[in-house]
Amino acid sequence: MKITKVDVRRYDNGSNMKALASVVLDNCFIVRDIRVIEGNNGLFVAMPSRKVADGYRDVAHPLNQETRNMFSEAILDAYQKAETEEKTEEA
Repeated sequence: MKITKVDVRRYDNGSNMKALASVVLDNCFIVRDIRVIEGNNGLFVAMPSRKVADGYRDVAHPLNQETRNMFSEAILDAYQKAETEEKTEEA
């Protein structure tokens, strides 16, 4: 399985959520609404979830650490690239 596309929509609304991402796998499957969150230890990726009676439950998520790392690296790289491009456009 390979990530073939990552789209990031940055949000600058003062909250901890910094962006929403969509990831395409093998040019045939998409996962939307992956959040980029600013936490106490820096940025992290939160998989799409829905509200249930006792909190939230992931709708889709990696089953192993290797896949989780693959998603995180690709999404955070795309986020940093989008942030750099935005700063370049402002200058």
